[in-house]
Amino acid sequence: MFARVIVDISNANVDRLFTYSVPEDIKAAPGQRVLVPFGRGNKPIEGFIIELSEEQQTSHEVKPILRTLEPYTVLTAEQLALSEWIRAAYHCTRADSLRGMIPAKLRGSRVKEKTVRTLRLSPNASREEFVASISTKDGGIKAPKQLEIFDLLDRPDAEYSAADINAFIPGAASAISAMIKKGLLIEAGRETYRDPFAGRSVKPTLPLPLLPSQAAALKAINEAGSGETLLLHGVTGSGKTEVYMQAIASELEKGHGAIVLVPEISLTPQTTDRFRSRFGECVAVLHSHLSDGERFDEWRRIRFKKARVVIGARSAVFAPVDELGLIIIDEEHEPSYVSELTPKYSAIEVARRRARLTGARLVLGSATPSLTSYYRAKRGQYKLLEMPERINGDTMPRVDIVDMRSEYLSGNNGIFSNLLKEAIAKTLERREQAILFLNRRGYSSHVECRACGFVFTCKNCYVAMTYHKFSNALRCHYCGASAFVPSKCPSCGSEFVKFSGMGTQQVEEQLIELFPGIRTLRMDTDTTGGKNAHRDILDAFTRGEADVLIGTQMVAKGLDIPNVTLVGVVFADSTLFHSDYRSSERTFQLLTQVAGRAGRADKEGRVVIQTNAPNHRAIALCIGHDYKSFFELEIGDRLHTLFPPFSVFVRALFVSRNEQEAAEAAGRFSSGVTEAILDTLSRQDAKNELIFVMPGAAPIRKRDGEYRYAVIIKLARTAHTAGAIEAVYAFAAKHGEECCRSIEINPQDML
Repeated sequence: MFARVIVDISNANVDRLFTYSVPEDIKAAPGQRVLVPFGRGNKPIEGFIIELSEEQQTSHEVKPILRTLEPYTVLTAEQLALSEWIRAAYHCTRADSLRGMIPAKLRGSRVKEKTVRTLRLSPNASREEFVASISTKDGGIKAPKQLEIFDLLDRPDAEYSAADINAFIPGAASAISAMIKKGLLIEAGRETYRDPFAGRSVKPTLPLPLLPSQAAALKAINEAGSGETLLLHGVTGSGKTEVYMQAIASELEKGHGAIVLVPEISLTPQTTDRFRSRFGECVAVLHSHLSDGERFDEWRRIRFKKARVVIGARSAVFAPVDELGLIIIDEEHEPSYVSELTPKYSAIEVARRRARLTGARLVLGSATPSLTSYYRAKRGQYKLLEMPERINGDTMPRVDIVDMRSEYLSGNNGIFSNLLKEAIAKTLERREQAILFLNRRGYSSHVECRACGFVFTCKNCYVAMTYHKFSNALRCHYCGASAFVPSKCPSCGSEFVKFSGMGTQQVEEQLIELFPGIRTLRMDTDTTGGKNAHRDILDAFTRGEADVLIGTQMVAKGLDIPNVTLVGVVFADSTLFHSDYRSSERTFQLLTQVAGRAGRADKEGRVVIQTNAPNHRAIALCIGHDYKSFFELEIGDRLHTLFPPFSVFVRALFVSRNEQEAAEAAGRFSSGVTEAILDTLSRQDAKNELIFVMPGAAPIRKRDGEYRYAVIIKLARTAHTAGAIEAVYAFAAKHGEECCRSIEINPQDML
């Protein structure tokens, strides 16, 4: 028998199948990890068996597999097929496509199964003899705890850890030691799973009655065809999660499994608790805040079919769920579903391919779908499901927009408008809670000199550094560099150094000044570094331990806290005027999502949005939560300007510590790739497809000490677009520049 193996090396030169013989004493199967001799020195290298064959299929010398690394396959046949599609779709190596499907620490055997010390009765132990040995002359018992332990373990297959025995029989430690010395107890080991839910109990729940729109959506999901994609457009608070859970229940009854993706780690604890309350121990969770051991054990629970429902962030789309019947991607519009690391995959596109491979159904859910997804649904590529009303007859929150220009002209120079201050005061009087949203962490956005205009920038990244008052330091949020705030301007020597803009710390500080005694919690990247920080902050707020939660994007979506009746958007413009064609779309989505956190129970909700651009459609249409009007206006502009989904952007990024090298490489690539596209397509077709090829410095010209230049290619979306994109990749492979860091299609971050 011969095995065709991909070695676990991310290098295009070895991105092919290598043939190894399978020794008779080794049981091998496709999807198994193996150790193989590689190269002239026969260095042991880890690899993945892709296929087995009875024929050698090569004229080269065939070396034998050294050993298998696990006694089970780590990849399913469906995952192997998916990895080949990923390699082709995202132009990465097969090793890169396979690595994302297993726990990172499994490579190199850096994580192991956990075992606990257990105790059981010796097979030779006799209760009659034992009782006789500890009995006194007057009929008493000299060692009552030892007898309790004996009786606890005197059952078929009884085996407990010392901690378990102590839980049943407090103070049993010395008795256990004595019984081991007597040979009455035998020490053993039992494999166990690390529990990320330890200490977090949930109350079981039953399915809830459905509104007609919910019932119609559930029926459509259950009756959808094999591999079909459905877009569930439901307003905030419309009960999408209940539809998800009842659809999953139907799949579990058929013996199928399900994957649920959420965009933020902050949403995972709340979402996981809701699904655990419905489905119990068959729920597993996968996200980056798990320990290496917890992630490995959750992956094993899924692989060995002990968990059938997987909740997780982007990479959970690769979870080894057997008999996959349903994939759900909640808040599908979120850019976090696109990976910034190799392979630069879209979890939605991977899920679509996986659904086709397995026959599963894919449900994309959002109150504010991406324009591309809604456009596909309107054209019939997805099945569109609408849930236009909130459950329990709850009304959508009232939205007020405050023009901060007028506030300034009337003499209010503070962070909070008079309307927002009044709304906070009334919320506190009613003993209700508020969320204040600001898409910026730190104390202020940047520090500048009033005398000469000098802005304190990161030397590594050419971006303004953010001031953090707690540490009295400037920090770069791209590379992590920090510096103390000088008392004088390093450019002109002036002492007139001021803080501009605002951050979450400043909002919290001024809120406490306005409302002495107010209880606040802050939720941003600075306060959520710990493993359970997201969960602990949200739990405390849900329990009513704070009046106001101040946060960045992680408080804007998915949270369902009944006592929150007020949402204040401190500054709505922070995402509005970026040099990105999606800035308007993302602003509307963010504002609509955060507005939906108010009035989730039977209490009326209110939203106050502060802005300098009250007439911009992304803000004005939030008053009526009017997604459809926003879509029609925005998609019309996209068609007029030929922006996605009517075109495709391809970005080649060139990075070097030498700026001239990066700039010249981008220039050469620009000239060559233009000719490559024209040569690949007919010249006439290319004139219609190739809108422009533009080389130049990236908006953030320097990051982490490296200079960044980009070539932006804009292609009209036609029948020939795929051929043009392939021409770009083919040119890059043939005439590759050493400093070409990546080639991306419609990158999520154009900076």
